[in-house]
Amino acid sequence: MSAQDQIKETVSNNDVVLFMKGTKTMPQCGFSSRVAGVLNFMGVDYNDVNVLADEELRQGIKDFSDWPTIPQLYIKGEFVGGCDIITEMTLSGELDTLFADNGVKFDKDAADKIREANAE
Repeated sequence: MSAQDQIKETVSNNDVVLFMKGTKTMPQCGFSSRVAGVLNFMGVDYNDVNVLADEELRQGIKDFSDWPTIPQLYIKGEFVGGCDIITEMTLSGELDTLFADNGVKFDKDAADKIREANAE
């Protein structure tokens, strides 16, 4: 199976997928750690894909999304964004809305705590 087919199958068969460097329990870069940390803290059930384990997959996800960086978050088969976008969406509440609109369970109180902790 090609990397493109593998990626397509993964994002189609899982509600939430994070292509990242490392794993959700052991991220291997700061950006991946930040996004995984948000998802973990919010109690989101997601599939983590370690792009460091497969060079073809690492390049393949960049080609698949036409997005040059990792991590990459997908919800219901749609590319949402990387670290900066997910951070902004978390702080604005847009990520909560996206999860709710797509029937993805998350802890709203935890999401509110993230926003409170980052309020100016």
